[in-house]
Amino acid sequence: MADDVWQRDEVESPCVRICVVHPEARICTGCLRSIDEISRWSKMNNDERRAVMTALPDRADLLKKRRGGRAARLARG
Repeated sequence: MADDVWQRDEVESPCVRICVVHPEARICTGCLRSIDEISRWSKMNNDERRAVMTALPDRADLLKKRRGGRAARLARG
């Protein structure tokens, strides 16, 4: 088949094209990778990519932490 030529046996990037680095967590809010992981992705082997992919779900909580909101403003008051 012609499609077999274009198939690759590698871990695909988790990029979702929402490329914004969270100022505190220092990870991309779209794919949850660090800047270093994003820049090195094309040079990583499959084992390194799998390790990053395994770590990503645990990073989602880093973006859910509140930065203070009303309670922080009242405390500073």
